[in-house]
Amino acid sequence: GPLKPEITITYIAVSAIFFNSGLSLKTEELTSALMHVKLHLFVQIFTLVFFPTAIWLFLQLLSITPINEWLLKGLQTVGCMPPPVSSAVILTKAVGGNEAAAIFNSAFGSFLGIVITPLLLLLFLGSSSSVPFTSIFSQLFMTVVVPLIIGQIVRRYIKDWLERKKPPFGAISSCVLLMIIYTTFCDTFANPNIDLDKFSLIIIVFIIFSVQMSFMFLTFLFSTRNNSGFTPADTVAIVFCSTHKSLTLGIPMLKIVFAGYEHLSLISVPLLIYHPAQILLGSLLVPTIKSWMVSRQKALKLTRQPKAPVKV
Repeated sequence: GPLKPEITITYIAVSAIFFNSGLSLKTEELTSALMHVKLHLFVQIFTLVFFPTAIWLFLQLLSITPINEWLLKGLQTVGCMPPPVSSAVILTKAVGGNEAAAIFNSAFGSFLGIVITPLLLLLFLGSSSSVPFTSIFSQLFMTVVVPLIIGQIVRRYIKDWLERKKPPFGAISSCVLLMIIYTTFCDTFANPNIDLDKFSLIIIVFIIFSVQMSFMFLTFLFSTRNNSGFTPADTVAIVFCSTHKSLTLGIPMLKIVFAGYEHLSLISVPLLIYHPAQILLGSLLVPTIKSWMVSRQKALKLTRQPKAPVKV
């Protein structure tokens, strides 16, 4: 169509989001985030090991139901996807959480996903194909890493202006993300061969929201334990990065791995539902999570303040 999503979305939109992040993020915050190994391990293991395994076990129960088997396979592909390159960062920023950690995990998880996601699809679905790792890796490098570095370089020269004017970085990223979702929906539902029964679709939508809520609650519980070592800002990044799945990487990957499958459109549907659902659910929870984080940070400050000596 006239929007040319194969260029404007695949390259320009994703690059714009990460250039925007590079421009708005303080360099010292990004550097300190790289050292937070425990947080990165938690997010990547939850996303690429626990998530797909839990979905696979759940689908063993659902396989005896009359739900469309291709939609169930699509649900498994959602579990195998890497973290998103945009939505988790935008929502973490909106709450005021550890944005630097969210950016690192989004970028690092995406690079891991290039290798791990096709292997997970092969393990859980038995789909095999020659995946062009080099071309996907180079595309990710050009659209994620390079714009982030350029944004950081530009920030050094206009830092004072940015501090003074405070441009609406969050609103810009949200508009770009909306464009990504719109074009992907158009691309999938323009397929005349898509065959969906309403019962299966409604059940899948319900399952997707239930899975997201359950996993967000689970990551919240784990990251707020007394001995976890995570700050409230870290918890925000963990909740969003661990439970969100990439659409911008996922759809091209499915097209590569399932090339020639007549049911590719049906397999893509759960991911197409999951992505806007995670943004909708995340957006609704932003005020609640923000008030929790602020009150938790205040409580931690009070406990760390030295107590005044009691006069006898």
